[in-house]
Amino acid sequence: MRARSTLFTLYMEYVFPNRKARVKDLVRWMRLLGFSEPAVRAALSRSAKRGWVIPERKGREALYQLSDRVFWQIKAVRKRLYEHTPSFSGRFSLLLVQNLGRKARDRFKAELALLGYGSLLPGVFISPNGEEELVKELLSFYGQEGFLLRAEGSLEEARALVRRVFPLQEAQAHYQELLRRSWQAKDPEEAFRRLTELVHEARKLLFLDPGLPPALAPEGYLGPLARERFLQRRAELCAMARPVFSPD
Repeated sequence: MRARSTLFTLYMEYVFPNRKARVKDLVRWMRLLGFSEPAVRAALSRSAKRGWVIPERKGREALYQLSDRVFWQIKAVRKRLYEHTPSFSGRFSLLLVQNLGRKARDRFKAELALLGYGSLLPGVFISPNGEEELVKELLSFYGQEGFLLRAEGSLEEARALVRRVFPLQEAQAHYQELLRRSWQAKDPEEAFRRLTELVHEARKLLFLDPGLPPALAPEGYLGPLARERFLQRRAELCAMARPVFSPD
């Protein structure tokens, strides 16, 4: 795990719904994950230069607050990870976008993937259960106009479209690895490490799987089972790790 990406996971899992974290807490948590204090402070400094976090002081305490943009991302990720996957309505959400510059295109596609959208054609994105309000907010962040439409088709056509647009074989391999690991812990500190690793790995799957409803999942697809196991294991590890991340 890289330092800045791990900091995102910490804010998402242990700081939310607050936006501020004390530097001493971030350093303590990151040490448990194998990062030195200089590495943590350097990652925070680089994040601040990029506008991802904002440094603050409260008396003698140093804190970092998430920017509006990153806080929005964390809310979007948590919604995908922890909320119930809706059943397939029979309609796809279709997004048409024009005039995306090359520099912004890859970032935009990655953030759309976090919202459950895949690329069908250049400037054309689809999702079986897309969060359209979040898409509108994302377009606003990029200063772009887009058209959100609804498309219908048979279940067979929908399944074929899903296989074409989303890297489900790659997702399947990641789900197999997620299910293979036991994620067991013997004490609160180990539970904290396992929980952070588990959530960090689950985040990666958001780029590969739009949260397929069971009706659209290929035969033998492990997504629904892995999600159930993930939520169960997360709850167990969270209960054990609470003494580590609870405020003092």
